[in-house]
Amino acid sequence: MYSALWRILPGPTWTKITMLVAGAVIIVTLLMMFVFPAIDDFISSTDPAVG
Repeated sequence: MYSALWRILPGPTWTKITMLVAGAVIIVTLLMMFVFPAIDDFISSTDPAVG
């Protein structure tokens, strides 16, 4: 999967690395802003005991 992504991206190596890092930052930001708050209601983080 990673090699296919590497071949699809245009440009020299530094451009590919920049695009991959920017994509990772965007994905992590979207997860932190929308996905994790949405599932936080289903996860009990106040109970210190392990199941």
